Amino acid sequence: MNAYDNAVLYTDHVLGQAVAFLKRQESRFDTAMLYVSDHGESLGEKGLFLHGLPRAIAPDEQTKVPMVWWLSDGFKESRMINSDCLKEKSPAALSHDNLFHSVLGLLGVSTQVYEQGLDISAACRPIG
Repeated sequence: MNAYDNAVLYTDHVLGQAVAFLKRQESRFDTAMLYVSDHGESLGEKGLFLHGLPRAIAPDEQTKVPMVWWLSDGFKESRMINSDCLKEKSPAALSHDNLFHSVLGLLGVSTQVYEQGLDISAACRPIG
């Protein structure tokens, strides 16, 4: 568990450094960061110490993972993203399925594979 805790602490540090770097770029660019863990980890819950069970039988500790978005004021303004709307959506149960479509939506990529219903920010910005 100590190794896991240290990995979380270091990830927090790296993300903090990334946001600090992006903030320094705000005068030149509209910046954003999206981080999502690829999997969780069982640390003894239900006697499990791993992260590789098939999704159908994996416990929540392995399938519910963190996602962090940071959007500069310029990014939110240029894409007309309503921050309060995004905050309201933060407790929603989401999955990795949302990631692809949310990135496409945030970047305004137009493609036939985009599904608005899977885009986390779609309801918080104009679609066009």
